Amino acid sequence: MSITVHFTDPQGNAVSAEAEPGDNLLRVGQAAGLPLEGTCEGQMACSTCHVVVDAEWFDKLAEASEEEEDMLDFAADVRRTSRLSCQIELSVELDGLAVTVPADAHDARRM
Repeated sequence: MSITVHFTDPQGNAVSAEAEPGDNLLRVGQAAGLPLEGTCEGQMACSTCHVVVDAEWFDKLAEASEEEEDMLDFAADVRRTSRLSCQIELSVELDGLAVTVPADAHDARRM
């Protein structure tokens, strides 16, 4: 079963992507061309994959670990529903998940 994820890019444009259960939100966003750098390649040693999860979806995610919360302290424009996309494993229950890539996001891999 395919999962649809709805992103809003830093310019406010809607980008939808298809994923499979078990996919990682960071990799799905990168494949869709979003500026999610993921400098640490998903090892939770940076905050360059920060996203803001739409409020209606936030409580459906597994709770953030203390380590993830600590990494979010380094991200700009953190909000109550901020998460590191590398820590979100997609499941069928998350079909339709909506997240926003913050305006300050950039991907140094593209420079």
